[in-house]
Amino acid sequence: MDNLATYYARRAAEYERIYAKPERQADLRALEARVRKMLTGRTVLELACGTGYWTDVFGAQAAQVTALDLNEEVLQIARSKKNAGKVQFVRGSAYDIPDFGRTHDALFAGFWWSHVPLEKMDVFLQAVTRSVAPGALIAFLDNRYVEGSSTPVSRRDAQGNDYQTRKLDDGSSHEVLKNFPEEGELIQRATRHGWGAHVELLPHYWLLSWWAPK
Repeated sequence: MDNLATYYARRAAEYERIYAKPERQADLRALEARVRKMLTGRTVLELACGTGYWTDVFGAQAAQVTALDLNEEVLQIARSKKNAGKVQFVRGSAYDIPDFGRTHDALFAGFWWSHVPLEKMDVFLQAVTRSVAPGALIAFLDNRYVEGSSTPVSRRDAQGNDYQTRKLDDGSSHEVLKNFPEEGELIQRATRHGWGAHVELLPHYWLLSWWAPK
């Protein structure tokens, strides 16, 4: 994961270009409305908040937000967003979630699930459910693979994880773990760690939600 952290630190200034792709605009507007509605009035713990794009989407409607990311480079951008005033930004790893006293009744992570190795997913999700209040809402948002819009998969490892080769403006090339789970796999994973799992599929994205054990 150190390589992933380095990649996103170097990509910070150019990260949000991904949200400008014309073919994804309708999906993004629909997801923004859905996520905003889901998290209205909730005390939200956001993992891997990055540059704060989604933090800003739901920040004004949430009761309070704690947004976690490993990279100071992206947190600097996140702190500059319109709705950053009510957000507590914390530098830390999604794999080592700080103890916030299980005070959050919702958890959100955008575009992080796809970077978690398959062999580590259940341990990660166990930590997720332990970090929030009993019965909390948990939601993950991520990409579907769309030929011609997504970066091609360059290889697959022995555990079944997919990888992409990505280039940055500085000319550097990075191999990034990026999985594209099917609906059934998402439901199966979530059901192991809570109840009421539901997946919304859009042409370019998926939104998975469920409830933590009470």
